[in-house]
Amino acid sequence: MQILLLSLLGLCLVALVAGWLRNRTLQAKLRRGEISEMPHIRKRPEGCCGKHAVCEKEQLMADTLAPDIEYFDDEELDAYKGRASNAYSPDEAAQFEEVMTTMRPDEVAAWLRSLQLRGINLPDELKDEAIMLVEG
Repeated sequence: MQILLLSLLGLCLVALVAGWLRNRTLQAKLRRGEISEMPHIRKRPEGCCGKHAVCEKEQLMADTLAPDIEYFDDEELDAYKGRASNAYSPDEAAQFEEVMTTMRPDEVAAWLRSLQLRGINLPDELKDEAIMLVEG
């Protein structure tokens, strides 16, 4: 039991010294002008469990994209506004797939954000492919 307590105390001491050294180093860089401000801890977006890269990527897109809805020559998909992602027929899902496969891979994330802003759910059968394209 004593060994466990001494180990925990030693670990706390090491963490304290490491934090102090990190802070001292950052303060020195700040004084020399190597960094403009002290780094901040990023908080996880509200409602994101942190287990999925998609949550964080969607939050990043929300922060960087303008609030205006961008269309990708896919105005016909507006007919599916409000439909559940598991309620598409194979032909309807093919319409989404056609749009997604005709765009550049770097546009897919913005297209998914556009669908989200328009209230359109991506068909379930395309979600894995979309994630693979976004993570590229």
